[in-house]
Amino acid sequence: MNLLYFMYMEYLAKYNIPKLFGDITFYIIPFCIIALALLIIVLILVLAERKLLGYFTQRKGPNRVGYWGILQTLADAIKLLCKENITPKGVDRFLFNLAPVLVFVPTFAALGIIPYCAEFTFVNTSTNVILYLILAAFPILSIFLGGWASNNKYSLMGAMRSIAQVISYELPVTFVLLSIVVLSSSTNLTGITLAQYSRAGFAGWFIFPCIIGFVVMFVSILAELNRCPFDLPEAESELICGYNTEYSGMRFAIFYLSEYAMLFANSMFLAILFLGGYLSPFGGYISHILLGDSYLASILVYFEQVFWLFLKSALLIFIIIWIRATLPRLASFDLLKFSWSILLPVSIVNLLLVVLIKFGGLL
Repeated sequence: MNLLYFMYMEYLAKYNIPKLFGDITFYIIPFCIIALALLIIVLILVLAERKLLGYFTQRKGPNRVGYWGILQTLADAIKLLCKENITPKGVDRFLFNLAPVLVFVPTFAALGIIPYCAEFTFVNTSTNVILYLILAAFPILSIFLGGWASNNKYSLMGAMRSIAQVISYELPVTFVLLSIVVLSSSTNLTGITLAQYSRAGFAGWFIFPCIIGFVVMFVSILAELNRCPFDLPEAESELICGYNTEYSGMRFAIFYLSEYAMLFANSMFLAILFLGGYLSPFGGYISHILLGDSYLASILVYFEQVFWLFLKSALLIFIIIWIRATLPRLASFDLLKFSWSILLPVSIVNLLLVVLIKFGGLL
């Protein structure tokens, strides 16, 4: 952020604009960058998921609107923006309208905590990993409010399932996160990323000493995202459309946007914890290898860091979509039983093993 800040201040100084104005308006720049990138990434994710699901299930997927169906997602977005926002009778209007806002704002804030590269972290506190967990779990409150305020039993059941699901899978996530904190000796996402640096490249990633924790965290993230096989809050065959049954138009679009934004954010979160984040898998950056220590290389390396983070996240998203096309939905009692009787004990054992590896001199 410092490089971007100084570039912005130099630009304002050319036109004799006071420094105070720059200090006040500077944070609008990363906000706009994240907002624009989020909209583009969500459109790409929706199209990619449709295409991949079509491939996995031997169907065509979108292929009519634009070349290769590439404009289909954009057409769907425009359709949602133009549709009427219907408010059914008997709903709690204030909570009904507040729920989409509460699901989007924490999601957007969580994206601001992610360290995209060494110079671009919107919120870089010493405990931002804990702040991220809070923000990632906060949309559950809006899902519950939306289901309860809708005055619809199907919506309420979907919301109740979501609350039970998140509470059950938060504990395994917490124990796995503690193991990462033990390995890195940091509760800062940038610190966790840098703790995985090694001249041997990917050999320093935490996925190797904490492979059990990675599997537990990955499964728990699926459950928190309501992705298959844990998509009980949105089980169409049982609940029509789940907690957002009564929503339409822009309000439904916000729920939809937030779901894919959290998919992307949690994939980056996993990549940071276990796959080195924005670090290169080769130990050194290609920009420095090709261009040396030139000024151009010092600029391009930041874009390369973003590329590595996005590439690792894309790999995780591909696996998540693959699982959706492969596995059937779990029953409600099986889902809760799986967390409390399997994932939670395994996550505790993983923490003990990591402590032994860290302080037993094996790492």
